Amino acid sequence: MNSVTIPTDLFERMCQHARETYPDECCGVLIGATSEQSLGPDREILALERTRNEFDGERRRRFLIPPEELRILERRLEGSGRQVVGFYHSHPDHPARPSQFDQDHAWPWYSYVVLAITAQEVPGAGAFELDPDRSVFRELRLSVTPKPVPASAVVGG
Repeated sequence: MNSVTIPTDLFERMCQHARETYPDECCGVLIGATSEQSLGPDREILALERTRNEFDGERRRRFLIPPEELRILERRLEGSGRQVVGFYHSHPDHPARPSQFDQDHAWPWYSYVVLAITAQEVPGAGAFELDPDRSVFRELRLSVTPKPVPASAVVGG
């Protein structure tokens, strides 16, 4: 099974983001190295960037990362040895698995982390990848490791 590895500090920052936006969905970008390892089946997340949820509708069940935010981030990462390798978002009061809407709007190759969130806690998280034919999300092994991350690991927000 392919995997996504996230340092505990970054995972906690994602959970904090989910708590701050509850009962709406939060969303953000996962950043990894441009090395062969990050391009392969196992991804190590080195940094993250919070983004705005600009879905024009019920944000409790949907999210939309503004395309211009993603383009600006990709330009900032050019030449840094890092690149966008995936996305994360929360599912308020729902399981940590992609919805049909998530599948319909996802891109193959990227890793997706989904956080379940309630008013009291973050009861679960899962990592997924969309098959190249876009027919199904495959679950990935999500590893949260105690590896400390530098202050620069949070690119923004």
